Order: sequence, then C-alpha cells, then structure tokens
Amino acid sequence: MTPQQTIKQINDLTEAFVGLSLSNEQNFLATYGNTNGPFEITVSNAAGMSVALKNVAYRDIYVELEKARCFNIKMLDGALITLRYRFQEGAITEHSLSYFPSPDLEHFQNDPEVYLEDEIYADVIARNIVPFPVRFDFSNDARKFVDIHHPYSHLTLGQYKNCRIPVCSPLGPLVFGGFILRNFYNTAFRKYSEKIPSSVLFFPKTITVNECKIPHVVCGM
Repeated sequence: MTPQQTIKQINDLTEAFVGLSLSNEQNFLATYGNTNGPFEITVSNAAGMSVALKNVAYRDIYVELEKARCFNIKMLDGALITLRYRFQEGAITEHSLSYFPSPDLEHFQNDPEVYLEDEIYADVIARNIVPFPVRFDFSNDARKFVDIHHPYSHLTLGQYKNCRIPVCSPLGPLVFGGFILRNFYNTAFRKYSEKIPSSVLFFPKTITVNECKIPHVVCGM
C-alpha cells in the first residue's frame, strides 16, 4: 500500500462510520513531509498520544486523549480510534493504530432499555464488560526487533508492557477498522457489513518463521 492509498482508506473508513451513524465526532487527518521522502499521516493533535505510554491509570489516559481531541474517530459509546502511519520513499516504516474504549460505560449498563434498539450499543451494555485498550504497532527498525519477543508488527492488549502478539504484517486502516467493528461492535458489524468498505490491498508480510509457530494474528493472503 502506498501513502496515497492509506490516506484514502482512512477517509473511506471515517466516511463509512459517520454515514452509518457509528461515530458522532471526527478529526481530519494531517500529513507531514513528502511522499517521495519521509511522510507521516496522523491527526493534528498527535502530540497528545504520548500520554498513552505513561504509567498512569487508564481512566487518566482516556481523559487526556479525549480532552486533547487526539483521535480520528470517536464512536457513539465514547471509544477513541487513532491511526498514525509513517513512510519513507513510499514504503511503510511505522504505524500505531489504537482503540481506546470509554472507561465509563455505566450510563449504558444502568439503563440498558434505552439502548437496546440501537445496534451500536448492543455489545456494550453487559455489566461484565471490562473496557481495555487495543493497539497494533509496527516498526521496521531492525534495532528494535527481537524474534518472537518484539516482532516487527505486533498487537498489544490492555497496555501490558510485554504483550506483543505477533501480527503477519502492518495493518491498513480498513483492516484495522474492520477488526475493531467485528470484535467490539459485532451486532452493528453484522447489520452493516455490506456497507462497510473492505480492503484488497495489504502491506508486505513481516512475520518470521519462529513467530508463525506461536499464536499470532493473520490478515490478508
């Protein structure tokens, strides 16, 4: 995938979520650099993302991200979706794709009858739900790579420092958006699946032979 195709996918994903009334707040993406050299696709308030790496309570992280409007898409239940990509001469070098659910779902769970008719809420009203962040990271920096222990592309769940589940390749925006919708808003996904854009474009594989021998995430062909 090229930088231009990545931009188009972010725009397509945002338009789909807005058009299906799955999102009520969005921020336009920002780009820096030149597609023939260093190039970054991010949100204008991306500096606020640094809070996500701090050793503070998740509620504080979420509040800071929301306050700084550091997101591409805000779902109706308050979840924040942020997508950042970096390229060098047209080739992907890094990405951070994040899903930060709202830590406050009590207003849904305490009065579920109000939301039962709206598919976007159907998967968030159960009282036993524990909101936790999801992040897909990629870096082609060989100095950071450690086979199995620090894959080039990996999935982190719940901010656990050493949770790095290998992923077969970097993820495009539509693949990431589909993953979030399918797994956290499945009722809405099943209803709107024909209207949600999917991708036939994928980044090159980066997973190693050893990483394929342990549980890992596969996407694309």
